[in-house]
Amino acid sequence: MINLGPDQITAELRTFADRLAQGAKTLGDLGEIETGVSPRDPVYQEDKLTLYRYQPRVTELHPIPLLIVYALVNRPYMMDLQEDRSLIRGLLDAGVDVYLIDWGYADAADRQLSLADYVHRYIGHCVDHLRESRQLAAINLLGVCQGGALSLCFAALYPEKIRNLVTMVTPVDFHTPDNLLTHLIRHIDIDLLVDTLGNVPGQVLNFAFLSLSPFRLAGQKYVDVVDILDDARALKNFLRMEKWIFDSPDQAGEAFRQFAKDFFQQNKLVKGEVMIGGQAVDLRKVVMPVLNVYASQDHLVPPAASKALAGCCGSRDYSELCFRGGHIGIYVSARAQQEVPPAIATWLLARQETSKKGRKTAKRRVRNP
Repeated sequence: MINLGPDQITAELRTFADRLAQGAKTLGDLGEIETGVSPRDPVYQEDKLTLYRYQPRVTELHPIPLLIVYALVNRPYMMDLQEDRSLIRGLLDAGVDVYLIDWGYADAADRQLSLADYVHRYIGHCVDHLRESRQLAAINLLGVCQGGALSLCFAALYPEKIRNLVTMVTPVDFHTPDNLLTHLIRHIDIDLLVDTLGNVPGQVLNFAFLSLSPFRLAGQKYVDVVDILDDARALKNFLRMEKWIFDSPDQAGEAFRQFAKDFFQQNKLVKGEVMIGGQAVDLRKVVMPVLNVYASQDHLVPPAASKALAGCCGSRDYSELCFRGGHIGIYVSARAQQEVPPAIATWLLARQETSKKGRKTAKRRVRNP
């Protein structure tokens, strides 16, 4: 126990007040909090969806484009947050030709959208647009978190259209013992929720995510921010992250209903029982090369939930990449910038060369592809 005298307490309070005063000035001078720093161009639009192509940063590009499918529950600019914290910029610097689906913001008109709309129609149309515009039979696909689960569904239903698949912090087995989010959702009456609200508000889901680690995500970080109130650059970085955390789109009611019930509550993906648009999703039909990237300290998608893919996909060329960090750190930490984009690019390029030479690779599990 630390005992402070009156003079020490007074000094601490004065220092704290000075920091708050400096913080008010720093905040007033920050200006707009920008996100999504890499230049990009829209190449296809449908309803709320926009497909972007990121402008290349090198002259020699990989010949097969990479389409990123992000989660529906957050905004994709987390992957391009700022110049020195951008997984997308790392991929661009490695010569990957990057495209990304921006889902936009669902509104009341989207209440009846189903998973079939997202998988068969939206992802399908974006994949076909790239295949046709680039005159390719198949493209590369990178699915992130929930977007990874949707990408697995698409790859299982249309394996001939996907050349290589990368999944990133993607849940496959939703019933691992350490999956706190599943334990929470399992006790919710999803039908009552959707029938009452229509679309599910993003604020509701955001509250659920924050409640999984309330001390760190809803308390400690705001105490710690006092220490950077005099550092404009650090404070702006903090506010970029805060902007992303609370920029949570509403979820189309019917799609949320099926995802919550079939994936979270009944764990149908790993069982091969998910039906999308009347078609069964059988992960054994995911036969293209697969790189599964997971985070060792992920509190939203525990490693075991992601690594379950190894036992149920049909690929003979399966690799794993373990990142030493958390669900958010895998996008924005300094170590992630050094490790993750180069590893993905190297893995893709190796399979491009292997495909050219007509080689076949045996199924394997490795830490670093």
